Amino acid sequence: MNKNPIGVFDSGVGGLTIFREIQEILPNEHIIYLADSKNAPYGEKTKEEIIAYSFKNTDFLIEKGCKLIVVACNTASTNAVKELRDKYKLPFIRVQPAIKPAALNSKTKTVGILATEGTLKSDLLFETSQKFAQGVKVIKQVGEGLVSLIESGKINSPEMESLLKKYLDPMLKKKIDHLVLGCTHYPLLIPQLVKIIGDKVSIIDTGEAIARQTKNILGIENLLNTSKKTGRYNFYTNKDQQLLQDFLNLYDQNYIAEKLDF
Repeated sequence: MNKNPIGVFDSGVGGLTIFREIQEILPNEHIIYLADSKNAPYGEKTKEEIIAYSFKNTDFLIEKGCKLIVVACNTASTNAVKELRDKYKLPFIRVQPAIKPAALNSKTKTVGILATEGTLKSDLLFETSQKFAQGVKVIKQVGEGLVSLIESGKINSPEMESLLKKYLDPMLKKKIDHLVLGCTHYPLLIPQLVKIIGDKVSIIDTGEAIARQTKNILGIENLLNTSKKTGRYNFYTNKDQQLLQDFLNLYDQNYIAEKLDF
């Protein structure tokens, strides 16, 4: 099993930010990436729909022989990981907004979190905030429309800039000093975010922490690939093959996006 691939799934291209971090820390691991872009954004779906999509994605990755699955989607992580762990035997790594480091390091005692509606309404986010953000004001903002624009290839569009300013300006007026990115798509927007919030607000992304946790769990489960060869990577999408390919080209011109019907 240790030579089997790691599975990574997301509601679209956003999970590539997680793939990249895993690849950096585990260069010998094979990785299969699955973009369920046809059903994006998950944040606007019901909990039951999110669980059903997560089961479908997991079944696909298990058929491909994956030894561990990274749920590289905050909405799926906060709404479906318990059900995934109950149904399947292999390990699951979930992502969740990094409220803890933001709250611990805040000087103004005011932090912002930009996330999907599904993530912001989840029990996991509520519990995390209650546990780690006592005495800290957490300003929550639904990033409505951001994932759809990213999935349409409109990262640098006027519409994106307008939406980001609309969501961030109220946070800045309330003196946030940390901005938590509660969706794996949002790190793709960091250049635009920095233009708006400047260097006085720290952006908190969980990608590196998720990669470290993946390595840790693989070690505990004795599933680390000990080969010295560089891993193989497969990328699948069920919607816009060219969009996924365009994002992959930013990392490596040799990566190939494949289109699936599922």
